[in-house]
Amino acid sequence: MTAATDSIFLLSAAAGGGGAGFWMMQLAPFALIIIVFYFLLIRPQQQRVKKHREMVDNLRKGDEVVTSGGFIGKVTRIADAEATVEIADGVRVKVIKQTITEVRTRTEPANDSDD
Repeated sequence: MTAATDSIFLLSAAAGGGGAGFWMMQLAPFALIIIVFYFLLIRPQQQRVKKHREMVDNLRKGDEVVTSGGFIGKVTRIADAEATVEIADGVRVKVIKQTITEVRTRTEPANDSDD
């Protein structure tokens, strides 16, 4: 080692730079940034995805929906990953269920019990 590196090493050791406390103080801001990002960005996005998935899973025939392309229509048929949406009289389009962004009006579930 050279004299310059020896003196830098001795100064950092004298200042407590070689211990675990030094590294904890260096990593603390990064940990804080990660925690803030989680609560401000990642967690809300996960909640939105979960809410959208539940909405898509609960689609029923007769629901009025809005697609990601901006079309407003009524669900006429639901398959595994697709839904048929009537956007005008006699005009039906197949859309991927995940592209439905909003359910405007819901149909009531069929009541199986006889009154």
